[in-house]
Amino acid sequence: MSEILLDVKHLKTYFPIKGGVIRKTVGYVRAVEDVSLTIHEKETFSLVGESGCGKSTTGRTILRLIEPTEGEIHFEGENLCSLDAEAMRQKRRDMQLVFQDPYSSLNPRMTVRKLLEEPLITHFKLSQDALNERVLWISGAVGISPEQLDRYPHQFSGGQRQRIGIARSLAVHPKFVVCDEAVSALDVSIQSQIINLLQDLKEQQHLTYLFITHDLSVVKYISDRIGVMYLGNLVELADSQEIFDHPMHPYTEALLESIPTTEEKRDLAVLEGDIPSPVNPPKGCKFHTRCKYCTEICTHVVPDWEEVTPNHFVACHHKLHTNE
Repeated sequence: MSEILLDVKHLKTYFPIKGGVIRKTVGYVRAVEDVSLTIHEKETFSLVGESGCGKSTTGRTILRLIEPTEGEIHFEGENLCSLDAEAMRQKRRDMQLVFQDPYSSLNPRMTVRKLLEEPLITHFKLSQDALNERVLWISGAVGISPEQLDRYPHQFSGGQRQRIGIARSLAVHPKFVVCDEAVSALDVSIQSQIINLLQDLKEQQHLTYLFITHDLSVVKYISDRIGVMYLGNLVELADSQEIFDHPMHPYTEALLESIPTTEEKRDLAVLEGDIPSPVNPPKGCKFHTRCKYCTEICTHVVPDWEEVTPNHFVACHHKLHTNE
């Protein structure tokens, strides 16, 4: 196993709810609740779960685009939470984000050339020749030709815009990239192209990815490890193949059953109901209101986060595929 690049400890992110005439805080949206994980160098770690489970907030909090309420975020051994604004700005050269929406994440008033030059000018002191050389290299790496550099974002398709967004993130030679639903807004045929591009760039530039998505089928072949989130908490974490072969949490089982397939009709683990409110989450196991295996203990006792088999962690009172 390679060295640990990112170590997140007991991360919490709450958003205050204001009410009354004086806008007093009357509650909190508990978007991320006590999340701990590690990501190793040159690894693709995927964070999956339904919309509203807190995975995107986790990614943005790790980059300190959203300030954490509690917890520690260690990147290359340094606690990011202790850095001031200028030190964090310098650190962001090594930590970049690929946004979900390729339409709104690019400034429509800037050409592709200007979009790619901007992060380089912000973080480096380069001559014009060096700047042009870097722009040509990174645009070529994502499949944008030199003739297209003086066009505007509206002149490109969604897939091409996402390539530009990826190029913009990778222009500064980052070590760690958060891909926040980076392919969910694209057609299925284009998704595979972008995923293959991300894989190629990972090998070429020795990148580490945090890949955030609600679609498990997207991450099956690109992930080294997968973490499953539900209502702000990690409920399962294991190697990618282990998650697909031996899911231990009922929520993971339901997510896997929801993947479209051409196989014959099978008995599905139907996931009923809506995700509860993060303002007032259920007591005990947060998933018990939707779990078909729920018993009395689930309603009032929070399950422990346990390593059931080597490198396979789960928080559940009724683990699947075990002899317990």
